[in-house]
Amino acid sequence: MNESLILRVALLVTAYLAGSIPFGIIAARLSGGTDPRSIGSGRTGGTNALRALGRKWALAVVLGDLAKGAGPVLLARIATGGDSTIEVLCAAAAVLGAWRSAFLGFRGGGRGVGTGVGTMLILQPIAVVLAAPVFFGVILLTRYVSLGSLIGSAAMLPATLLIWVVAQGWVPPVQIAWAGVGAAIIWLAHADNIDRLLHGQERKFDLALIVGSRPPNT
Repeated sequence: MNESLILRVALLVTAYLAGSIPFGIIAARLSGGTDPRSIGSGRTGGTNALRALGRKWALAVVLGDLAKGAGPVLLARIATGGDSTIEVLCAAAAVLGAWRSAFLGFRGGGRGVGTGVGTMLILQPIAVVLAAPVFFGVILLTRYVSLGSLIGSAAMLPATLLIWVVAQGWVPPVQIAWAGVGAAIIWLAHADNIDRLLHGQERKFDLALIVGSRPPNT
């Protein structure tokens, strides 16, 4: 096995393990608060952390989730000198880790949304800027974070294609593929949410948690 292959394998393993870090659980233990897996969706991401722990700790979880997506991609870029393919593979490994955490028995992690956004902040930050209003707009209109995540992640592909058209092919094709595949992974991670949305059983997001007029874990 040559050094180049060893490096790429090491980057992929590192990306998966980084994505697997359950910041929601870490925040609960550091704060002495409620384990986010015990309420709401039972997941460890920012939304459930907000319900369980409040705004300050939820923000820390969101930043951690963004970092565990951005960090592995940035590391791959530095280590390989800008190999777009390994960058995207590390992005995929990080999102899979967020969804199927090695530290949680390969289940019970988040949905991979924050981690996926983190990867795109390095790969195509303008696509994040273009898709963000879709994500927040859907949540404000419907109060379903899951629906905002689904439509927002799907918006990454047309946003990336738009950049590709405007930049006259500057965007590497593998990044366009990741915009679609990454959204597909996030949709798979939201399978139970999709079922509840279709049956009118999905829990709406309480905006009072954002403004602080309602305490967490309620």
